Amino acid sequence: MTLKTRKSMEYPICPSCKGENTYHDSIQFVCPDCGHEWTGDEVEEHDDDAFIVKDSNGNLLADGDDVLLIKDLKLKGSSEVLKKGTKFKGIRLARGDHNVDCGKIMLKSEFLKKA
Repeated sequence: MTLKTRKSMEYPICPSCKGENTYHDSIQFVCPDCGHEWTGDEVEEHDDDAFIVKDSNGNLLADGDDVLLIKDLKLKGSSEVLKKGTKFKGIRLARGDHNVDCGKIMLKSEFLKKA
């Protein structure tokens, strides 16, 4: 299967973990991330206010979680560098490009992993 045909197929997101890597095995849909299987005939519940933020490994983040920095980051407009492995406790999720509020600094979730 080519990348072009894969993009044209629309598979539903997993109702259990909200993962996007689902596939159809000719009988039902399967999520390889959490192992959930469903037929697709179930009624989907849509929460328009749902806000999903995932870390660099694809784990869901929530308010109050502790996270670790996965690489050194130079702070823009400063000579300061945040070192890999720095732990941020009690994060809050925010809408926007920098979607994790770590207190005095806002970071992108792609540079964090759940502790």
